[in-house]
Amino acid sequence: MSINTEARRRIADRHDEILGQPPRIEPVDRADVAAEVQETTRQLIGAITGRADMPVPPVEAIPEIMFTLCRFPVLWQAVMDVTKPLQGPASVLPPRDRKLAILRTGWLCQAPYEFGEHVAQAKRMGFTPEEVEAVTLGLQAPGWTDHERAILAAVEELHKNAMVSDDTWAQLAKRFDEHQMFELLVLIGQFTATAYFQNSLCLRLEANNAGLAAR
Repeated sequence: MSINTEARRRIADRHDEILGQPPRIEPVDRADVAAEVQETTRQLIGAITGRADMPVPPVEAIPEIMFTLCRFPVLWQAVMDVTKPLQGPASVLPPRDRKLAILRTGWLCQAPYEFGEHVAQAKRMGFTPEEVEAVTLGLQAPGWTDHERAILAAVEELHKNAMVSDDTWAQLAKRFDEHQMFELLVLIGQFTATAYFQNSLCLRLEANNAGLAAR
């Protein structure tokens, strides 16, 4: 999936703005907090994947973000406690719908870390590079179902006006119950907040994260 020249220029400019400087808060030394961060990471991944037997990950395999945010244990734990039910087995949203909302949120926030990370996850779920490109175009892209367009519209309306319109709400309600409607709102808000702190902390991308260029 090729990205046109103008889009590549805009992506490069945004990457330079966020990633072209050192992180604003440095991660702690891995050796100093290895056991603590290993256990936190094990619990987080276990909750998201539904694996109660999740093994302790090797220190070198843990993303740097975990060693930055462990500086703020109380607040970081609260953030994770919201994230776990939104992405794990307790979620009431269909996985594809959930990922579509996260991707559009990450793109609208122009969040390299969030968008690139979730593109990789989306592709493992079956999203194609063409679908990821369509996410970057939003409602104007052809091929979406009415339900998918309503999810994208909800993200775009919340991003622009902090409220889902009556028309979009009615379209979503054709398939979602009240629990799913509420979870969608919280999901979009949670990943908007995540984009805010990842962007503002100027977090470095992991080696396998292509940021906003991910397709």
